[in-house]
Amino acid sequence: MLNVFTLAHGRLVQEEIDDVQALAAARPVWVDLEDPSPEEKGWIASRFALPIPDNIVDDDLEESARFYEEDNGELHIRSDFLIDDDITPRNVRVAFILKDGVLFSVHGEDLPVFRLLRLRARRIPALIGDAKDVLLKLYDADAEYSADALEGIYDSLEKVSARVLTQDVDDSQAGAALSAIAKEEDLNGRIRRNVMDTRRAVSFMMRSRMLNAEQFEEARQILRDIDSLDSHTAFLFDKINFLMDATVGFININQNKIIKIFSVASVALLPPTLIASVYGMNFKHMPELDQAWGYPFALALMVASVAAPILWFRKRGWLR
Repeated sequence: MLNVFTLAHGRLVQEEIDDVQALAAARPVWVDLEDPSPEEKGWIASRFALPIPDNIVDDDLEESARFYEEDNGELHIRSDFLIDDDITPRNVRVAFILKDGVLFSVHGEDLPVFRLLRLRARRIPALIGDAKDVLLKLYDADAEYSADALEGIYDSLEKVSARVLTQDVDDSQAGAALSAIAKEEDLNGRIRRNVMDTRRAVSFMMRSRMLNAEQFEEARQILRDIDSLDSHTAFLFDKINFLMDATVGFININQNKIIKIFSVASVALLPPTLIASVYGMNFKHMPELDQAWGYPFALALMVASVAAPILWFRKRGWLR
């Protein structure tokens, strides 16, 4: 999908592009390619003399290929953007190319940050001045989106805390809590990776001296916002570890209760087993045969030997 945006009265306007002639007539400030077809790549190469390689958003790029500047002035940036959905939260690689005052972005699927910027740029006048403003606003929106995702993790962990810390937890509830905690831990890790990548990209833009004074100050504000998110991700990691340990502790307590039952049963049944063994020995003359009360006495002794340790365990509170 090819999305072309131009500036009109300080607002970002999307142009309808159906063929290469319509693209040639446009004067865009931002060209967004979402899973572009070979035909659309050909249009970009013909109109802007910019070939788009097939592996431009591959995940196996070397670190040196993520941020660099060509001899002809083209600026290349590879950044990861977060998608926080209920199915599979993930980071999506986006390739940015800044050439001749036009920003080109290439990615494999639609991104919430891009939708947010398009909505804001249409409604807020003078938000975008040039292609570098588009790139900065994308990183600004990315930091804000990451902050919203962190708030969602806070809310989810509060629900888990209410289930784990305020009521008795059985094994099924503990399993559900562990699943929810693991999901939030994965999302928190992706957010931390995302803000780290955004920090690197914004720092590269500042070092490349491509920004004017106003844009440079905006980039510094983005870095300050990202720094504030780091403390939140660190706190959430600690909270996740605490809830994980608490949940595993409840599982161990439930298992210990089961083991305690077997321990009490084994101790209680040991004396009658000993008595039965003694009375079951092969004497030449069975002692209980000489007396009518021999077997009842043996059975009563076995019952008493079981009752005595159980009463002792109950007195000590070990059966609760």
